[in-house]
Amino acid sequence: MRLLLFFFALVLGAQTEEQARDSERAKQMMAAGRFEEAIPIYRQLVQALPGNTGLLLNLALAEHMAGHEREAIPHFEAVLKVQPNLTPASFSLAQAHLALNQPAQAIAPLKKVVAAEPKNADARGMLASALLDLGRAGESASQYRELTALSPNDARAWYGLGSAYQAIAAGVFEQLSKADPTSPYVSALVADTRVQRRQFRSAFFFYNEALKQLPGLHGIHAALADVYRKSGHTDWAAAEDAKEQALPAPDCAAHAAECEFLAGHDLKLTTLPHTPPPSAAALYWQAKAANELALQAFFRLGQLPPSVEMHRLKAEIARGQNQHLESVQEWRAALELSPGNPRLQQELAISLFLAGDYKSSLEIAGALLKLDPKSAEFNFMAGDSLLRLEEPEKAVPYLEAALAADPKLAAARASLGLALSRLGKYAPAVPLLEKALDLDDDGSLHYQLARAYQASGQAEKARTAMAQYQEILKRNQEQKDEVAREAQIGPPK
Repeated sequence: MRLLLFFFALVLGAQTEEQARDSERAKQMMAAGRFEEAIPIYRQLVQALPGNTGLLLNLALAEHMAGHEREAIPHFEAVLKVQPNLTPASFSLAQAHLALNQPAQAIAPLKKVVAAEPKNADARGMLASALLDLGRAGESASQYRELTALSPNDARAWYGLGSAYQAIAAGVFEQLSKADPTSPYVSALVADTRVQRRQFRSAFFFYNEALKQLPGLHGIHAALADVYRKSGHTDWAAAEDAKEQALPAPDCAAHAAECEFLAGHDLKLTTLPHTPPPSAAALYWQAKAANELALQAFFRLGQLPPSVEMHRLKAEIARGQNQHLESVQEWRAALELSPGNPRLQQELAISLFLAGDYKSSLEIAGALLKLDPKSAEFNFMAGDSLLRLEEPEKAVPYLEAALAADPKLAAARASLGLALSRLGKYAPAVPLLEKALDLDDDGSLHYQLARAYQASGQAEKARTAMAQYQEILKRNQEQKDEVAREAQIGPPK
């Protein structure tokens, strides 16, 4: 409250005795946390003294602290036009934009605050998070590194730093896979991901695919040795370790990025300029470096006392490994440290849903909807849970509300189509199911669409949809059979 009292002191001049009393009364309300009551007083004062930026700032602060961000933002902006270097006003403006989920608009005022106050950990943390939300992972990582230096025991900073480097690695992988999806470097990175998910047979397959074209690639034989050890084949692991040690040193003139990685220069690799466009090999080592930096950040997080962020990380890892009950346990542990946190409750509901506990997921979604009745995500979660619980009639209003809030939410469109189809309302179900077919990985949408076509007298379309359903089933089975054949862990070649 110290900053607020400072700004109140700015406005006491050039006021009548009655205005001074009103200003003092509003100040006391703000100090007592009675922000709503202070707002009309400041509005009257601003109307009476329109040139007083101190009063306008106080009105903006009262609106912001009462949660009226849309009203506060233009008032903060008006103050900053007159006093552009008023750091607390810039900070509050950024907070208001973030509260409205407008990270792009928060960047400029946060950068201004950080430039004026380099040791302001709150502002730097908000800036790093906003940059990450906008997909500017490199800039975000830079800010998070500064933050970990300022606050080395801040779990949020280490979690954010690890997340930023994960995002850098994902971006590099996307760039590499778009340029050449059949590249052996893509296979090697996919294999790394499979190991993280404990999908060792799949990892074994992809590592060997990479070795077919890049037999001298450093790290692959060591990675295969790790797969062998984790799958109980220590003798085979020793053979792969020997192959790794027998590889000649890389030609640093031809493969500079590889040498940088092997020398441990991870940070340098993640900040390499992309002009001219880097080679596939350079992108591969850049992704490896970013992943290594993420692991280092998360290791440091694990050394700190128990935190929401540590439980969050464990929950996300468990979810990635399809261990949804373990994920549920970690989200619940995080909520013990941050009771009532809506974001954590939403993640808990998702993990419960993925674990097949639709009733518990529905209960949490219902509680979250009391806080945000128009939320597309919460309405979808409730509606889809009800659909899985074989209550399509109850599901429909929630799914309709989800689409009203976000017409582009394809998953809600698919669920609503399924719900209406099960209720025998085939005519409105058909267009919903037709628009959701891109999501159909198991054939269920095509099957329900075929039934809807049949019921509405469109026999030819019904036959086509049913044939496509059968084709999806056949393709999925063939893929399963192929994986079963190819992804057997065998001895070293």
